[in-house]
Amino acid sequence: MTFTEIADRVWVTRRPWFDVTTTVVGGERGVVVVDTHASTAAGRALLGDVRALGAGQVVAVVNTHWHLDHTFGNAAFREADPDVEVHAHEEAAAELERGAEPAREEYAADAAAPHRDDVLATTVVVPDRTFSSARVLDLGDRALELVHPGRGHTAGDLVLRVPDADVLVAGDLVESSAPPSFGDDSWPMDWPLSLDVVLGLTTSASVVVPGHGPAVDRDAVEEQRNLIGVVAETVRDLATRGVPLADALEAAEWPWPREHLRSAVERAYAQLPRSQRRLPLI
Repeated sequence: MTFTEIADRVWVTRRPWFDVTTTVVGGERGVVVVDTHASTAAGRALLGDVRALGAGQVVAVVNTHWHLDHTFGNAAFREADPDVEVHAHEEAAAELERGAEPAREEYAADAAAPHRDDVLATTVVVPDRTFSSARVLDLGDRALELVHPGRGHTAGDLVLRVPDADVLVAGDLVESSAPPSFGDDSWPMDWPLSLDVVLGLTTSASVVVPGHGPAVDRDAVEEQRNLIGVVAETVRDLATRGVPLADALEAAEWPWPREHLRSAVERAYAQLPRSQRRLPLI
C-alpha cells in the first residue's frame, strides 16, 4: 500500500481491511506511527511500507484508542524493535487489556470473518507509555502533542497534533468514510464536548486525519460535532419527556439512519443522570 504525504513529513495510508487510516510523522530522530492495524500480520505489512518511505527508524507507536483495528498490529513493531515506545491514553491501555480477549473470541466464533486466522494468531501488545491528559513526543526538530480531549468513540480516545504542519490525527473521534461509529463502549453524551476540544486544537487551515476515510478540514469536523450533538440533545429531550428507551428511536427524527443509532441511543440513555430520566405521565 502506498503512502500520501499530506503535509511536510506527514504521510497517510488507508488499508482496505476496515478502511483504517494509519499516519506516519517524521522528524530528525525518526518516525512515529499512529495506529498499527488489526493483526500482527497486518502490522508487519504496514511496517514494511513504513520502511519503504525511507524516512527513518520507527521510534514510537501511538494508538488513538483501544479497538483491534488500531492496536492489534502493535506486536509487529515491538518484535522489530523491543525498545519501541507504544503510547496511548491510560484508559485505552486498560480497555485493550480487558477487551482484547473478548474481541478475539468474537473472531473465533465467526468462521467467515476476514483475516480470522491472523487475528487469532496475534499477540496483543498493550501500550506501556500511558498518560492522563497530554504528552509531548520530541522528534528533535519537531514536537508532537498527544491530547486526551475527553470521552467519545471510547473512554480513552486521543488526538495527535503536529503543530508545525497544522495537522491533527483524530482517530475514530472523526470518520469521513461513514457516519461515526457508536459502539457499546461509546459515550454519546460526552462526544460533542470532546470534539469541541478537538476543534480548539485546529485552525481554518488544519488538515484533520480521521480514523477511517480521507483527510478533511475543520468545517467537516464541526459539522460532525453538530450532528453528534443533535443525537445527544435529542436523547436528552426524549428522556426528559419520559419517552421510554424502547420507543426512543421511533419517536424522533435523527441525522443518520435509525439502525446506525441503536447503540448510540442505548448508551446515551444509560449516561443520563437519573433525574433526567422520568416516567411518562399517565
